[in-house]
Amino acid sequence: MAKKREFFIVDDDRIFIKFLTKYLQSDTSVVAHTISSAKALNEILARKPDCVILDIMMPEIDGLALCKKLRAEASLDDTKIIILSGKTYEFDRKQALSLGADGYITKPVDPDTITAQIERIMADRIEMTFWGVRGTLPVPGAMAIHYGGNTSCVSLAFPKGSLFIFDAGTGIKVLSGHLLRTSQSILEAKIFLSHPHWDHINGLPFFAPLYMQGNEFEIFGPSHGDVSVRELVAGQMDGVYFPIKIKEFGATVSFHDLQEESLEVDGVKMKTILLNHPGHCLGYRVEYKSRSICYVTDNELFPKDSRFYNESYVAKLVQFVQGSDALVTDCTYRDEEYAEKVGWGHSAVGQVVDLADQARVKQLFLYHHDPDQSDQEIEAKLTTAKDLLSRRQAPTKCFAPQEKQVFRL
Repeated sequence: MAKKREFFIVDDDRIFIKFLTKYLQSDTSVVAHTISSAKALNEILARKPDCVILDIMMPEIDGLALCKKLRAEASLDDTKIIILSGKTYEFDRKQALSLGADGYITKPVDPDTITAQIERIMADRIEMTFWGVRGTLPVPGAMAIHYGGNTSCVSLAFPKGSLFIFDAGTGIKVLSGHLLRTSQSILEAKIFLSHPHWDHINGLPFFAPLYMQGNEFEIFGPSHGDVSVRELVAGQMDGVYFPIKIKEFGATVSFHDLQEESLEVDGVKMKTILLNHPGHCLGYRVEYKSRSICYVTDNELFPKDSRFYNESYVAKLVQFVQGSDALVTDCTYRDEEYAEKVGWGHSAVGQVVDLADQARVKQLFLYHHDPDQSDQEIEAKLTTAKDLLSRRQAPTKCFAPQEKQVFRL
């Protein structure tokens, strides 16, 4: 019989312990607890639970000090530590993570999501959510019911609480509503822009958390010559095109100009690559522990029989996405459509499949669909991609994500 997973709760609130136990106790899990943080260390060392859940504000020993003591014990290296506290300040979250906590959840908790939050931290998974999958223009109406009609936006939520947002098309407005409904604390996030074409930035002025004091955002992206990322974002909000100017952001917002480079953000390693698209356009590779996710949108892969085919660029891109667990990439056209769209800066199904196969990508996500394509035409692209991969006997799994669809990596 398999050993039951064990949780150990340290909290001086008996009512909360009872509440949390109700959601964690199951046929496969047991829950132990104590209201004495002074006694907790010895009990945890004796039991060696799979997960310890700590409050911060407790008499005797506060949760952060206890977390530090637990992380100093080699016998508890495999034990996950989650801080579950009423303190909503970013300072406390960062301090908890620096002391060895695996996750930070704020009270009051949502009964509908608390179990999933704890499970995600224990599994150490990245949660990738698609908020907009179209390119060029948002598409309202019956033709876009299944996949959604919003333009580019994808988020990565990491177990320790970091939130990375890729592109700010109209999909970021959907993300904005989600964050306002679910965030119970000050919000901090990183926004990575691929490039400043409208369908990748025109949702940013409608991202409500930017106007809320106490929130903090860093916006990264490629500058264009002597025009910085800050100037590019501010340009669409200069009063002529939008009635609210960038200076009216209530949150703390900083900007970072990127080129092809390697960087580290919130302890996550990243790389960028310049893509084959009009103007400066960046692709991103995110590396977290043993996993990698590549976001490569707005990129034209010319077929090998084209006079524009660049073998060295393709080899460089293959190396960039090599072995990634997830490749989110431009698949704007069906192969038969592409002949009329050469030089527009976007790719077709066959080219994308070839890239994924060469690079031995584990999962391929078809993205940035042409606004004239219906749900049925996107489904046809997916079918074609799967058939091509099957003929190659490639192990790559292929998806056409829907708006609001979540994948865990």
